[in-house]
Amino acid sequence: MQRVILHCDMNNFYASVECMLNPELKNKPVAVCGSVEERHGIVLAKNYAAKAFGVSTGEAIWQAKQKCQDLVIVEPHYEQYMKFSKLAREIYGRYTDQIEPYGMDECWLDVTGSGCMGTGFEIADEIRRTVKFELGLTISAGVSFNKIFAKLGSDMKKPDAVTVIPKDTFRDKIWGLPAADLLGVGRATQRVLDSYCIRTIGDLAKTDPDFLNRRLGKNGIALWQYANGNDRSRVMNAD
Repeated sequence: MQRVILHCDMNNFYASVECMLNPELKNKPVAVCGSVEERHGIVLAKNYAAKAFGVSTGEAIWQAKQKCQDLVIVEPHYEQYMKFSKLAREIYGRYTDQIEPYGMDECWLDVTGSGCMGTGFEIADEIRRTVKFELGLTISAGVSFNKIFAKLGSDMKKPDAVTVIPKDTFRDKIWGLPAADLLGVGRATQRVLDSYCIRTIGDLAKTDPDFLNRRLGKNGIALWQYANGNDRSRVMNAD
C-alpha cells in the first residue's frame, strides 16, 4: 500500500496567534520580537503584511523598522503558542495517532490507514478548514507519499492551502524547483551545490551519487535519495 503522508505547517505561527488574540492587529504589519533590554531584539516572526515590506525573521528590530515605519512590535507569549500548538495536534489526532512534531508549528501525519475518512487531499483540506474554524488560524498542508515531499508541498503554497505531490508525477511538479527548497539543503550545502551548477531538485536527482558522496558525505547521498523520491523514513510519534 502506498503511504499517504501529510505535513501541516501553521502559517506565520507566532504572529498569527498574536493577531488572532488581538483583532486590532489584524490588518497591520506585525512582528513578534525578542526583548531589546535583554539583547534579544530580533524579529522572531512576522505576518504577511510585514513580510510585504521585506521584514524578515532574524533581523534586528531597527532594521525591520527601517523597512516598515508603521511596524507594530509585539512581545512573544510562548504559553499561548504552546496552547495553540497542542490544540492543533488534538485536531490532527482525530485522523491518525501517527503524528511527528517538527518544531512547535509543524507536524507530519501518516494517514495511510485513514482511507475511510477520504483521500489524503480530502483529509488535509478538512484539517485546514477545521483549524481555521476552531482556532482562527491558517495552515498550509502538503500531501505526498513520503515525508520529504509532504514537507516540500506545505512550503509550495501559502497561506491557507493544500498542495499534493503525487508519486507518478512528482518529477514534473518539483524537479524544476530550487535545490534549496529540499529539506536538508542548508546554506553551506547550497553553496557547494551552486559551485557545481546543481541548482534545481532535478539537477540534484540526476547528479552521480558517488560525486555527491565525495563532496557532501552521507548528506549528499541522502539528498540524492530525497530528490529521487526515495525517502522511506517513518512518521515517528512524539511519545
